Amino acid sequence: MNRLRELSSQVMDVYQSLSQEFSAYQSSQSLNCVEKCGACCNNPDIEVSPLEMLPLALHLFDTGRAEQAFDELDSYSGFACKQYQRLSLDGKEGYCGIYEYRPGICRMFGAGGYKTKSGEATLSVCKTIKQAVPDKYAAALIAIQLQPADASKQPLIEDIAANSAIQSTLLKPPMIAEGRQRIAQIDYELGDKLMPINGALRFMLEKILTLSLYAQDIDDGVAA
Repeated sequence: MNRLRELSSQVMDVYQSLSQEFSAYQSSQSLNCVEKCGACCNNPDIEVSPLEMLPLALHLFDTGRAEQAFDELDSYSGFACKQYQRLSLDGKEGYCGIYEYRPGICRMFGAGGYKTKSGEATLSVCKTIKQAVPDKYAAALIAIQLQPADASKQPLIEDIAANSAIQSTLLKPPMIAEGRQRIAQIDYELGDKLMPINGALRFMLEKILTLSLYAQDIDDGVAA
């Protein structure tokens, strides 16, 4: 169990960095999530790694709720992340019930960078944000295209960036794949494989509960 706690601490450190990086970019480009929007949470097929759910699983274990949470997930057949708290019947409005322990993809989703098949950087922005601020989305895409492809263009970009108003639009978006990799490299066994978010939490809870039971058996002298 100590190993899992060590991993959890490392995951939370990466989470803090990711939250700061993605939040700073999204705020600079005015591409923040729409208030009370639950479009991305209202989906049980959001994929995360079991490692991403480790901090939450340990929190549930430490607060005596792991077995109940496991049983609920085992029988859950809902159409959203189990941790999503709905504020509307259709699920379009709501909030995260475990915000402090939300997985990495939830910290990066909304507006973030990714590479096309040709290797070019571009921007992934959720549909709701695109519709809410289409001009900001367009400006952010243009800003990415203004980034220099080679060193010969750097002096021009530096001259443009001297204007602080323009400089903020030249920020490169943090890359979602790189964020995923930073989490996965903490422990590839738990961090490399992706699965639906509810299943990932169930997997991690089962692992923790099994380790706890095994440790209890040893303490009771049942196992050598």
